[in-house]
This record gives sequence, C-alpha cells and structure tokens, in this order.
Amino acid sequence: MGSFDLLTRFYDESEKLGNLIHNASAKPILSLSEIVETYYHVMNVSSMVTILKQLDFNNDKALEKINKTETMISGTFDSEIHPKVSIYLTNSIQNIMKDLQSKNSEKKSKQDIENEAKQYEELRQMMSTREFVEQYGKSISG
Repeated sequence: MGSFDLLTRFYDESEKLGNLIHNASAKPILSLSEIVETYYHVMNVSSMVTILKQLDFNNDKALEKINKTETMISGTFDSEIHPKVSIYLTNSIQNIMKDLQSKNSEKKSKQDIENEAKQYEELRQMMSTREFVEQYGKSISG
C-alpha cells in the first residue's frame, strides 16, 4: 500500500470516525456494539495517524487533516466520550450485580432462571467491554 492509498483510506476512516464520535457525543448511552465499534475505530485511525506522521510528504491538506483528527481523538473522544463510557459501564455492571445478588435463590420459576441467565450474559458482555475500554484508557494515560 503506497502513501497515497494510505492517505485516501485515512480520509475515509477519519470521516467515519468523526461520525462515530458525533453519534457518541449526541447519545446519552451507547450500545455495547457501538462502544466496541467506536473504540476499534479510534485505535485504527490513531495507528494510521502515527504511520502518516512518520512519512515525509509535503501535503498541507493532509497534514491539516491529520492534526484535526488527532485533536478530535485527544480532545472530544479521550476527554469527553471515554470517561462517559467508562462511568456508564462501571455503573451498569454494579447495578446488574446488585440486582443479581438481591434475588432470592429459593423457588425460582423457569422464567426467573431464564431472566437471570440473560442478566449474567449481559454482565459478562459488559465486563468484557469494560476490560477493552480500560485497556484503551491505559494506552492514553501512558
């Protein structure tokens, strides 16, 4: 892949990232799939920025887009969205755990057992997503 191809892909991916970040800013709560997609895209575009900054090319438009994208990630995403997502996941996990712990373990109907199984699956998915989000947080904090 040449630098022109990488730059073209970077333009496309940073545009998509801008839409994802806008969506994350506008919504009070993101679904787990939206969280994973957004974080994946942030990491992907951040890697592209790192590579592009190492290339020596004289393209003011490209340099401006790289800087603007970096600012969007470090400013909007890292300082606003990432903390919001972290708090949401932590609170949701705590709420599900409290709810599961408060349930009476005796005389459960089939429906109760099925509902608990769904809660445990949701808890597992949230904890896995939180681990992914925490790994990202460690990478930005040094």
